Amino acid sequence: MTKLLTAGQMRSIEQAAIKSGQATGLELMERAGEGVVAAVFEEWPELAESSGRAAVLCGPGNNGGDGFVVARLLRGQGWQVEVFLYGEPANLPADARVNYDRWEGPTHSVADFGQTEIQHPDLSIDALFGTGLTRPIEDPALWEYLWAHDDAADAWEMRRHGCGTDIVPPRTVAIDLPSGLCSDSGKVLGGAFPQHGRRCARSALTVSFHARKLGHILSDGPSYCGRLIVKDIGLDPKADGTEVASLVARPASLSLSKSDHDHKYSHGHALVLTGGVGKTGAARLAARAALRIGAGLVTLGAPPAAQMEVAGQITALMLQRVDTGDELSDLLQDERLNSLCLGPGLGLVRSRKLVPVALASKRRTVLDADAISAFAGQPAELLDVLHDKCVLTPHGGEFARLFPDIAQKLNENPAKGPAFSKVDATREAAERAGCCVLFKGPDTVIAAPGGQCSINSARYERAAPWLATAGSGDVLAGFITGLLARGFEHFQAAETAAWLHVECARNFGPGLIAEDLADQLPAVFRQIGS
Repeated sequence: MTKLLTAGQMRSIEQAAIKSGQATGLELMERAGEGVVAAVFEEWPELAESSGRAAVLCGPGNNGGDGFVVARLLRGQGWQVEVFLYGEPANLPADARVNYDRWEGPTHSVADFGQTEIQHPDLSIDALFGTGLTRPIEDPALWEYLWAHDDAADAWEMRRHGCGTDIVPPRTVAIDLPSGLCSDSGKVLGGAFPQHGRRCARSALTVSFHARKLGHILSDGPSYCGRLIVKDIGLDPKADGTEVASLVARPASLSLSKSDHDHKYSHGHALVLTGGVGKTGAARLAARAALRIGAGLVTLGAPPAAQMEVAGQITALMLQRVDTGDELSDLLQDERLNSLCLGPGLGLVRSRKLVPVALASKRRTVLDADAISAFAGQPAELLDVLHDKCVLTPHGGEFARLFPDIAQKLNENPAKGPAFSKVDATREAAERAGCCVLFKGPDTVIAAPGGQCSINSARYERAAPWLATAGSGDVLAGFITGLLARGFEHFQAAETAAWLHVECARNFGPGLIAEDLADQLPAVFRQIGS
């Protein structure tokens, strides 16, 4: 697992390194500046071949000190560099002031940006606030620079979407984080800036240090960060402290393999309940996904009127009549049925009738879609019967129906940082529900009671925009159900399923529809050596 840090944790790690004598603050600042310059030339090798013009915006803290180091190093390589300082030199922290004094090039006030000749540089560096920002950027003096920084990103987006071919790729770089972004939540502090539409400038490249921060992964963070590179500055990797969240890792191959001596019941029997006529497709997607991921047997439980529809669409799956709560209760007398999936296409009325019966059996249970939405307005009716063998898989709307107060906090525009994040929301929901919660999205957050938390990110190098298609969430519910049938622990099942879900989408690529996802599993299993 790759740990994700809060701004406070990063400060503590740096302070501990300085206090222990591992490095001085100046040494860390110098390494950070060297890391930024190295990352720039890695990203744009052509810039290393010839000198250009650079503008560096330095803030009033240590992020600004990093900017002065970058400016000095670029100038030493023949670049024409101008620095714009937000604040007074006398107010800079000690280490940042040293690097200000070492800088021998021109330094302007931020307000002077519009009067300089370097308004359209080859390289633009945002060293304004980074991870230390706790309030919105409201000073108009900053925005002429940040707008120019952002305009380059807009131009690049136009080129990417075929609106021009003569636009130079933006060489805009943020140190730590694009200024205006909350390091702990990925939210833009203060919401939209009235005259510009945002309070945060997007960057083509963000260079951070030691480890990724939560804000790089969550919410709007990836949209503003562009490409993310993390540089080592010599800090102890074991000094990360209490884990807030981690990125979901590639699953171990042995946990997905089967033994030569196994038979179908060795890998569990999953039951997926369908909706009525014309509403069985989502459950069939989930059931097929559960079977493909390795459940030994999967049965679809359908109401009488939908049985012919289901029977005409399945082969390896089995079919069982399940209409009333009593019929479900009778079926669950078979203890070989060890995992359940309720929600995909189930219908609100049918969900209200069958979910309590399923939960009373204390089986491993995935609740998705209608099984959650059916309790909108009366969330306590569901929360009161949940147990620790459940996995809830809501998207944003379903999360708000079951946890309206938590969703309200999450959706508020933050006036200050650190802002309430999706990690905070999912952990709070898991505590309240007493079970594992997988909060879906490109930044899927998985949390268990007790605080265990991880993020399955489908951004940056793992981007999978094709997952935004009808039925993909039903397949994810089926993946989790199948892994639960095989005996995976709930949190591990949710993590593994979420990771495989993205890998299947990436393996297929553009043109993906939900039916394609489960069929990618054999190839993905081969790739991970399972």
